[in-house]
Amino acid sequence: MSKKYITAICLLLITMTSCNYLDFDEVTGQSKAYSYAYFDELAKDVTHIYGQLQSDFGAIGGAMRDAATDNAVYTWQNNNVYDIYNNTWSKLNTVDDVWSTYYSAIRSSNDFLENYSLKGLERFKNNATYKTDSAKAVVYPHEVRFLRAYFFFELSKRYGDIPLLTRTYTMDEINQVQKSSYDQVVDYIVKECDSIAPKLPVTYRSYFLETGRATRGAAMALKSRVLLYAASALHNPNNDPVKWDRAAKASLDLILNAEANVWYKFEPAVNLFSNGNTMLTAKELIFERRNGNSNDFEARNLPIGFEGGNSGNTPTQNLVDAFEMKDGTPFDWTNPVHAANPYLNRDPRFSKTIAYNGSVLMTKTIQTFDGGLNGYPTNGATLTGYYLKKYIDQTVSLSAVSPVSKPHHFVLFRYAEIMLNYAEALNEWKGPDFKDATYTLSAREALNKVRVNATMPLIVGDNSQDAFRIRIRNERRIELAFEDHRFWDIRRWKIGSVVKKIYGIKITQNGSTLTYSTQELLPARVWDDKMYLYPIPQSEVYINGNLKQNTGW
Repeated sequence: MSKKYITAICLLLITMTSCNYLDFDEVTGQSKAYSYAYFDELAKDVTHIYGQLQSDFGAIGGAMRDAATDNAVYTWQNNNVYDIYNNTWSKLNTVDDVWSTYYSAIRSSNDFLENYSLKGLERFKNNATYKTDSAKAVVYPHEVRFLRAYFFFELSKRYGDIPLLTRTYTMDEINQVQKSSYDQVVDYIVKECDSIAPKLPVTYRSYFLETGRATRGAAMALKSRVLLYAASALHNPNNDPVKWDRAAKASLDLILNAEANVWYKFEPAVNLFSNGNTMLTAKELIFERRNGNSNDFEARNLPIGFEGGNSGNTPTQNLVDAFEMKDGTPFDWTNPVHAANPYLNRDPRFSKTIAYNGSVLMTKTIQTFDGGLNGYPTNGATLTGYYLKKYIDQTVSLSAVSPVSKPHHFVLFRYAEIMLNYAEALNEWKGPDFKDATYTLSAREALNKVRVNATMPLIVGDNSQDAFRIRIRNERRIELAFEDHRFWDIRRWKIGSVVKKIYGIKITQNGSTLTYSTQELLPARVWDDKMYLYPIPQSEVYINGNLKQNTGW
């Protein structure tokens, strides 16, 4: 019986008996022996684990997690993201619940690591492909350890303290496991990254001829992000400087290696998000979730008024106002020059991220003014006055007659994030301009590298730690918009109240004159501090009383 049928049967049994999904053993009996007896079966097992990586092209029923922040609004109110807006989600009505998904992936990882062996594959040494197959297989356990560490991070950033399951468990054991503290989970992930990074290749192009696999840089990038989160206010309430030092050092290690060995570099002319195939050759890319051909993202997010368009995730005025002018000065509605044409001479990232009134998308001019093709009062038109452009592949077609699909790979780590991680950590530890024999790059210099790549002026002022923190956070917001960072940044910085007041824009047209009303307050959202962490699904707590529910839920 094939593994996919065993999986289906086990999942059915889990549903029928309400037993903990962690009891699930996806390869059992003879099929387990088969799975580890052939090179191609090993590859399938690893591919299955990679397949559990998630992308946020619409993780909440089509809504991106940015739509649960001050960056965006989801157009359709029947979406579960409105449970977050209204604080009607709960331990019984979960949203973005990945508990079972990631623990199943961890279970698969542990199973692989416990049963993997190259010894039994030596019988194929006379095969013409044995050398290549062995070279790939040697790396598999290190890839799987990276993926397991990544899944633990995804769980801990949502739920805080979690069970740290580093082996397979029997049914009796699994229903009694205890939580490990957040710091224990962080320490484990960091140790795993340190252990496996030297064993992972810098690139797989020599024999895999592909990206999307765990590399040395990916392991170092995971360590960078994990330690940044651990140093932040949510998990570092006493602002321990040692945690910021560790976070800065982890990012710097990757930066120095990348620059000395040309692992990664900025390419100002390359738009990572305009075409999935372009992404795979970009020198800034560290690790991504690879996906097949699709036009689903465009179907959800292209404007109403486009064939097949459904509005979906629409940027807010809050985000639009965060983009500076091209000369590096803040955008200001009270400045008559800015107000007369608010979309002129803005940070170049603005027009790559947001489709605004008068801009062109797929050869069509966007009309979000009242009565416009893509604006009010058309049913389903944007609630904010804007549409999403980032990640839209303009070579896709939603034509009913001749649809076109393209690959949409989701960036999980890229070089700009590492620079921003470093700038934040070093600024919190020592300030914007600190340098010494170890930290040869200042926080300001790291931040300015990101701005140079965006063809924006250098930041030369804001000399205090507090003032520079504001600049770093804003840079991070616009550089990484819709890449699944803002949702988590709001939580780790403990600034949840920013989601309460969400603004759009109302544009009216009289002849050739456009009038902008900027204080269009959308329905208020609710914030409760319990939302800094997710609720553990109550079904899991019923099964295992050791899984104490998170505070407030």
